Amino acid sequence: MARKVHPPVEVRRSPRRRATVAAYEERGRVVVMIPDAFSETEEQEWIDHMLARLRKREARDGRASDAALRDRAVRLARRYYPEHPECATPRSVRWVDNQQRRWGSCTPSDGTIRISRRITMMPSWVIDYVLLHELAHLVHPDHSRPFWDMVGRYAKAERARGYLEGIADAEASERA
Repeated sequence: MARKVHPPVEVRRSPRRRATVAAYEERGRVVVMIPDAFSETEEQEWIDHMLARLRKREARDGRASDAALRDRAVRLARRYYPEHPECATPRSVRWVDNQQRRWGSCTPSDGTIRISRRITMMPSWVIDYVLLHELAHLVHPDHSRPFWDMVGRYAKAERARGYLEGIADAEASERA
């Protein structure tokens, strides 16, 4: 069986990062964020670990496919928003490579949802949160109280928001 070839890897070291490692896909490459104190050996071990994790998740979830992403969104909509059938029938749900500052976006007028490929290596519960967030925009196009009440049905919503805010803060400090 042929091994999947991953895109190039970009390593971003940060003196503020102490022990955690994060990885995501961005513009056709895998970005691995590591503590600045890691040795070259530790860096390579973590790159190998994160790439293996990506392969495993893609195989398990079929995340690489837009069809699998849409199916996942429909399942989530039926479970969390059963009284809103429009959430279970988005026109399209697809991965995109051109969102560098957003995790996802929705165009309620035509029922399309785009999810940044950067989140493919994030935990499943974070991906589910991003999908549910965008699905809720099919009912409430803004970030009104009813929108947040709808998103809040997901038990891990606050945890996922914190996770995403942490990644965004780390990226911002590494760009600075």
